Amino acid sequence: MSRQVQVNLANLTKSDYRGAQSTLCQGCGHNSIASQIIAACYELNIVPENLVKFSGIGCSSKSPTYFLGRSFGFNGLHGRMPSLATGALFADTSLLSMGISGDGDTASIGMGQFKHIMRRNVPMVYIVENNGVYGLTKGQFSATAEEGLSLKKQGANPYMPVDIVWEAVVAKSSFVARSFAGDPKQVKELIKAAMSHKGIAILDIISPCVTFNNQDASHHSYTWGKEHEVALHELSYVPPAEDILVDYKEGETIEVEMHDGSQVVLRKLENDYDPTDRAGILCMLEEANRMGELITGLIYINPGQKSLFEMYNLVDEPLNRLTEERLRPAKETITELNAMMF
Repeated sequence: MSRQVQVNLANLTKSDYRGAQSTLCQGCGHNSIASQIIAACYELNIVPENLVKFSGIGCSSKSPTYFLGRSFGFNGLHGRMPSLATGALFADTSLLSMGISGDGDTASIGMGQFKHIMRRNVPMVYIVENNGVYGLTKGQFSATAEEGLSLKKQGANPYMPVDIVWEAVVAKSSFVARSFAGDPKQVKELIKAAMSHKGIAILDIISPCVTFNNQDASHHSYTWGKEHEVALHELSYVPPAEDILVDYKEGETIEVEMHDGSQVVLRKLENDYDPTDRAGILCMLEEANRMGELITGLIYINPGQKSLFEMYNLVDEPLNRLTEERLRPAKETITELNAMMF
């Protein structure tokens, strides 16, 4: 008797969300993240052709090859992924979007574009696969490497690290989260919540490089992450239009409603934590960095913040499908514009 293949509400199997076989190092955190993206999109019943992938340069930017093989992807220049995504999404605002970047691609050469895509609140999921090194070019320090880290052939890092979550909160990103590739359940739930957020959703995921930066004392290693991870809450994503009963243990809960009617349910592990309090969050991050703690979970959210495309009077039909007749201004309009120049 043949075993029945399970399909989701989009009538797709989990294998329909996979991509090519990974060529990254065995044990690389990026592979774990790709697996959770596959699981999240399958559980959300996303049609792969309705999602577009973007990336820049680096080990992380190879990752989109390994998931959603049926989705269109664009691998651009180093640090330039945000501008590619902004242009493509303006052309078709109906698409879902996921950008995969790295700590070098985002926090070094791409820092300027990273800041601007956050302040514009472009509606997309922006995942930073953060390992603290340039793995593709043999292990130089990245901008997120901790001060004093010593790597083979690189010496000791003399610089203070860039905290991607801190930068995102300061830039008023409307959704900011951090996770650890060694915590797959949390990674998956955060991705599902981010996919339902109508605005920029920044996910800083600590993703150990097993080849160049997996010393036990490194802040981007599996050992350090497991020993120092402090989860702010237990996280569950509740899809819209489904009758789901959520059974929580004793403890206070916060329900954050997303734009599509879904909810992110947080069971507080710290009684005084509020994911909407920006000032309090910055103090919490400062204290966590001082104590050497890896704070994970949904750190900040503002579901009411307008996205970039809500600021413009766009037509419902995607701009890339408008006919030439509809795009070309009338002769009277051109005459009126020309008259204004004199």
